[in-house]
Amino acid sequence: MSIKQLKEPFQYKKIPIENISDEIKQKRARNTAGTIKRIWSYLAREKAKLWLVILMVVMSSGLSLLGPFMVGMAIDDYIVEKEVAGLGTLVVGLLVVYLFHSLSIFMQNYWMVGIAQNTVYDLRSDLFHQFHRLPISYFDKRQHGELMSRITNDIDNINNTLNQSVIQIFSSVLTLLGTLAVMIYLSPILTVVTMTIIPVMFFATRWITRRTGPLYKLQQNDLGDLNGYVEEIVSGQHVVKTYSQEQRVIAEFEEKNKKLNRSGFWALTIAGFIPKVMNMLNFMSFGLIALVGGILAINGTGLVTVGIIVIFTEYARQFTRPLNELSNQFNVLLSAVAGAERVFHVIDEEKEETDEHSAIELPETQGHFQFRHVSFGYEDEAILKDISFEAKPGESIAFVGHTGAGKTTIINLISRFYNYDGGKITLDGKELKKIKRSSLRKHMAFVLQDSFLFHDTIRENIRYGRLDATDEEVTEAAKKANAHEFITQLPDGYDTVLDQEGSGISQGQKQLLTIARAFIAEPSILVLDEATSNIDTITELKIQEALKKLMDGRTSFIIAHRLNTIQEADKIILLKHGEIMEQGSHEELLQLRRNYFDLYKGQLQEVGS
Repeated sequence: MSIKQLKEPFQYKKIPIENISDEIKQKRARNTAGTIKRIWSYLAREKAKLWLVILMVVMSSGLSLLGPFMVGMAIDDYIVEKEVAGLGTLVVGLLVVYLFHSLSIFMQNYWMVGIAQNTVYDLRSDLFHQFHRLPISYFDKRQHGELMSRITNDIDNINNTLNQSVIQIFSSVLTLLGTLAVMIYLSPILTVVTMTIIPVMFFATRWITRRTGPLYKLQQNDLGDLNGYVEEIVSGQHVVKTYSQEQRVIAEFEEKNKKLNRSGFWALTIAGFIPKVMNMLNFMSFGLIALVGGILAINGTGLVTVGIIVIFTEYARQFTRPLNELSNQFNVLLSAVAGAERVFHVIDEEKEETDEHSAIELPETQGHFQFRHVSFGYEDEAILKDISFEAKPGESIAFVGHTGAGKTTIINLISRFYNYDGGKITLDGKELKKIKRSSLRKHMAFVLQDSFLFHDTIRENIRYGRLDATDEEVTEAAKKANAHEFITQLPDGYDTVLDQEGSGISQGQKQLLTIARAFIAEPSILVLDEATSNIDTITELKIQEALKKLMDGRTSFIIAHRLNTIQEADKIILLKHGEIMEQGSHEELLQLRRNYFDLYKGQLQEVGS
């Protein structure tokens, strides 16, 4: 797409619906009834309030029928007969009916808002809890913004539908049945006249809703896709500007924005046909009732009176209004089902802990790891092949190799972010798969290349490693990590509030805070992934000194590209294409004068040049 095209005004008339027909077929709800049933299971948690709402709906529906009936009786019994006595009492009764009708509507809406909010609260809680029970692999394959869209846009869509639709659907059904019963009682002939519009209404509504359901689902997917892209681009804004990719990013955003525009346009446009069709049918119904009723009244058959005609004109509106509302709410319901399906799809994903029902707790560990002929692959791609090595308690193991060699994958297996496919990994003689993930990770601490900080104070960011740590322990951990000095120089010291980007402090200082967080966790197993990359020389020395203290007495796994940072490791493992090429100490590997020797000499030459 060219930039010139982006500047052209977007024309709705240029959006042919046939272009999205294939997408509509793919986005039809897979199990609408099942999804509605699951939403109802959440609503049913508020049974007492639901019964009150139903009671109010029955009352308001009955009173809405009683009002027009009383007006018709007033015309026939008092106005036509010119009888004034008793008319005042009937008017007062009519006022009471409409007063209680308004009160019942207010109460049902009031209680329903509470039910809807509690339902959405439970849904959002379940979804957020599920996020924390899903494996890392799930998040690796999806845009974070798209997942955020599930807990924001999709949940809000369900919330709006519950507030609008549930009451109206109940009310519409009751009003429809009640109106039909009273109409048959008053005049079967006029009832048949009124019912002539039903087949037209049914087929028109069916034609519309068969198209709006998939369109709403397509709209929700397009919205999630757009949110994911925006979140990704905002997070990577430095990269976008560094490589001058603004125009390409704008073009891609415009493409996604137009997809959302297109699906949203057709969803709302086709759904908008319903009130137009209903209004037209309403007018037809009024005309037919007035025509047939007038003829019957003039002929003096006694089957129809002026009052009955008045009642029927009002009931005809009340008869088509519920049908209109049911049609509209069905559209809204389809939109909510589309969002709910996306929410339940996440909730139904296999949880990380489903494979460890019989797994054991690990009260303490020496950190003795053994890899025996371990293999692993992502889907159909083999990543690790026949990996065997041993990490004795307190040893430091460094992994080196080119990008894609499998270094991070081994760390992911050690942390049980992924499960190995073949072979065996043991910790203190116990197979890793038989140890609960939460129990394993309580003994681990991570210092990664991208130091993540929460929007909170420095004190709480450090305390995240062990939430019951005292302020004194936080300070002591910062001192061990060589972070205390720069923290005390900040205006608010340990109470300085940071955001996720850690604005106001350098990359090296952020890394020192993550090291302090690792110190306070008091782990037995330590994982360092490029912990000193992209750091200035002075801060790197502080980080290396802090890491040396942190690694003392702990089993440590280190990933590093710069070989000068791992020379003191007890064992260095050189990986290539998922296989171990060499392993040993720095001196042992240099004496072999093979791959590690060539890699080390190559880096020395780069530094020298």
